Amino acid sequence: MRIRTVLSALALGCLGAALLGAQTRDPVAAALRQSFDLSRLHTAQPQRFVMESRMAMHAPDGSITSTDVYRLTMESTPAAMAGTDGERYTCVGFTVQLGSGPEVSIPSLKGWSYVYRHVAGGADAEGRTLGIPHEPFVNLVDENGKAIPAGNAYHVYNAFIDFHSFFFFAERNMRGAGIQDLRSIGQKVTLASAGSTAATNVEGVTGDGSSFKNGEMTLELKGLGLIGGHSCAIVGFDSGNSSFLMIMKPAPTVEVRTVGSSHYHGDLFVDLETKWVEKATLTEMVISETTVPGVATKIPGAIERTIVLQNVTPADAS
Repeated sequence: MRIRTVLSALALGCLGAALLGAQTRDPVAAALRQSFDLSRLHTAQPQRFVMESRMAMHAPDGSITSTDVYRLTMESTPAAMAGTDGERYTCVGFTVQLGSGPEVSIPSLKGWSYVYRHVAGGADAEGRTLGIPHEPFVNLVDENGKAIPAGNAYHVYNAFIDFHSFFFFAERNMRGAGIQDLRSIGQKVTLASAGSTAATNVEGVTGDGSSFKNGEMTLELKGLGLIGGHSCAIVGFDSGNSSFLMIMKPAPTVEVRTVGSSHYHGDLFVDLETKWVEKATLTEMVISETTVPGVATKIPGAIERTIVLQNVTPADAS
């Protein structure tokens, strides 16, 4: 899906102004200087999204030793249509490709649906990040009946967190600063959730005490663009100085602890009319050290994550 920004139009506008004289107003410059309203909630329309997450493992010399790929297809049904008190999300399909292995589906996730409710502070009453249920990610197996390793099962779960995080950034924040405060191009705000800590323990996958702490989280209105014919606000997000602790127990008496730092950033392309996210990108660099019982030295790790989400809702559905 090709992105066309307003830069070329801006250049033409400047040229036109020079030719017609200083008294002629540049319509493109005027459009860029206008005040925007990003505070509205998205429209109540069915949506379909595809998201690809790539995890590249780096060696100390910078070379990539292996890449895992997670692919998720999701559909959203408005609450009124679903007869629920929140939007219903349905996993149309989920596939995993670990390293040079084949791409395989996870049958138990196909057709799985849940009601998503906007949660205050990023967690529900049970402490689940963004309210995502944990049960479907325990004892995951692929289409061949082969168990998904616990570390990879966590990343399957985390794909749903990533998916909803894009919309979390794009929706009005009811607890403080958020996208609703971005009114002009170039404006930046620090989110109210900066410095927050999210629990990342998933029973049977990661242990109690596992967590992710966000650093300074900012949103910036970068400009305007077109995605598939939709006029969009380009909103950048950034969270540096983030840190995490992951605890895993491959055996009842064995505890593996991984600590590390993270810097993630990316862009949201938010439809100015419907307020739905038309596209989102994320890049994250993760540096870690893992302590394994009986191993004298800590095991270093460096992973680069890249995510691309696309809104593929058919034109007649919107």
